[in-house]
Amino acid sequence: MSGVSDMTKILLAEDDNDMRRFLVKALQNAGYDVASFDNGLSAYHRLREEPFRLLLTDIVMPEMDGIELARRATELDPDIKVMFITGFAAVALNPDNQAPKEAKVLSKPFHLKDLVNEVQRLLAA
Repeated sequence: MSGVSDMTKILLAEDDNDMRRFLVKALQNAGYDVASFDNGLSAYHRLREEPFRLLLTDIVMPEMDGIELARRATELDPDIKVMFITGFAAVALNPDNQAPKEAKVLSKPFHLKDLVNEVQRLLAA
């Protein structure tokens, strides 16, 4: 089992359909295995079924926001990496919301190659 050929599994939660499709395509093109959901609750249910290396989540979503999803994800699997994608970076970084400490924040708008680079960097860490 070589590390390179291992499909790295990413769970994506993003309620904007166009954005979600766009991100899935970019990550798949970069060789990642992506499971995507349009709300935090569905994503959380999937997380309980199988492990993922990375949770990539929007913050503002219906049913369960990204912060709550990330908190629960790290409770389920302390090793999961978390990256928030948001137009509201200040919200993500507010210490009162108990977002996981090591979480990365990628602010919208961003280039796809920035996203892929950040994902690669986070997973390599």
